[in-house]
Amino acid sequence: MSTEASVAPQKVNLRRPDVMAAVQAQVVEHYRSELVERIRANGGVLSADGLTVKLAKEFGFCYGVERAIDLAYAARKVFPPPKRIFLLGEIIHNPEVNDQIRAMGIVSIPPRPAAQEIAHITADDVVIIPAFGTEVQTRRRLEGKGCIMVDTTCGDVMSVWKRVRQYSREGVASIIHGKAKHEETKATTSQATVYAGGHYLVVFSLAETDYVCDYILHGGDKQAFLEKFKGAHSPGFDPDVHLQVVGVANQTTMLRGETEEVQRRIRVAMEQKYGPENLPLHFRFFDTICGATQDRQDALEKLLRQPLDLLLVIGGYNSSNTSHLAEMGEAKLPTFFIKNASKMVSDQQIVHYNQHLLKEVETRKWLPSGRITVGITAGASCPNNLIEDAIRRVFELRGVSVQELLAAN
Repeated sequence: MSTEASVAPQKVNLRRPDVMAAVQAQVVEHYRSELVERIRANGGVLSADGLTVKLAKEFGFCYGVERAIDLAYAARKVFPPPKRIFLLGEIIHNPEVNDQIRAMGIVSIPPRPAAQEIAHITADDVVIIPAFGTEVQTRRRLEGKGCIMVDTTCGDVMSVWKRVRQYSREGVASIIHGKAKHEETKATTSQATVYAGGHYLVVFSLAETDYVCDYILHGGDKQAFLEKFKGAHSPGFDPDVHLQVVGVANQTTMLRGETEEVQRRIRVAMEQKYGPENLPLHFRFFDTICGATQDRQDALEKLLRQPLDLLLVIGGYNSSNTSHLAEMGEAKLPTFFIKNASKMVSDQQIVHYNQHLLKEVETRKWLPSGRITVGITAGASCPNNLIEDAIRRVFELRGVSVQELLAAN
């Protein structure tokens, strides 16, 4: 055992009643919205001067995000300056929230810190693990420093880890539906290799899934396979060997329907390859989609059944669950993915994120005149105050002042 690994990390209770009372007051001040709660109480609808805004029934902060933010705030409360607090990457995928965390003097370091960055951390420091979790090796290196660790990893993410560790222990290769470069997926893939011989493959799309299924059924060019999935498979992954017994898992924020289709197609391929009677020997699957992610997708699906002229999706551009909400909207009607209200420059100009081009673009004449209905939703990492800002801005662009807006309903 190494010297680092022999040092026990410090533990501290941040959820004391006095601490959490102070934290809740601070979080309410920073992120809550009376206007949003008022609209929710009114059936999610607000109308004035020919403009109607309809909110999805479920949107914004989920429990896991709220817990992560609460623990970060609690860490600063319990350990005020000059105590150093480091955060691995971002607490969640929302730029305004992360700016607020940094404003409290919490220093962000890379999700996978380099050796010199780890060396800089001492046993006197505090390190926050974000809601996405962290890779096994990074956690072990930090534990070896003996520092105080505040783990905000979402419970749904840890449920996925439990499954892929089980796959690894049983010699089952994990096929993970997700984004290979996303922090959560990186943490999950590290869990898939905790046991000797553990392997993983990350598939992002149904097209990639079909490629894998074709290889399962017919074999192919191994080097071409490995090149296609470069950066998305475990070291030493051999498709001729490790696609014989597989278990499907997923990044918790993917579209449920797509994840179900990934597992269905792989199941069919394994059944064709080995026969229905032998399927349990070659295929495993557990449903690990986050409940909050699914609730927001279901709520948007219901909203999209109503007559809408356009949809605003609010949240961080690197937020996976938010990007999927935008995808759902784009399939139905004009949809604008914005990170905050300032992107609605005027009733003639909006700056929004194009997921296909991976950059912000400008659209002219985006807000129609006359009587219109605007749908609004937000990802699980978007605070209500940003949703309020967007609602107010839409009405202001139609000439309705904040005072009129509040008096209208």
